[in-house]
Amino acid sequence: MSSALKCDMSSILKETDASRQCLDDNNYRKDMCASYFLKYKNCRKFWHAIMIQRRRDGVKPNMPTADERENILKSIGGTPY
Repeated sequence: MSSALKCDMSSILKETDASRQCLDDNNYRKDMCASYFLKYKNCRKFWHAIMIQRRRDGVKPNMPTADERENILKSIGGTPY
């Protein structure tokens, strides 16, 4: 995981936990959890793109705060991942 994403793991924690729970529930058969892995990957890509754009625009902090993330998701009609 890139160090940039480590600054605020809460934005992808839900998908991380869901992936791990799926693995636990399915005796670590990765093929049974592909959709969870995809959601996790898409979530990371989504928030990473936002972080990059904020960095380019000079917005601090690079990762939006929890309230900002909630507003971003509301503005687009929910999670895109």
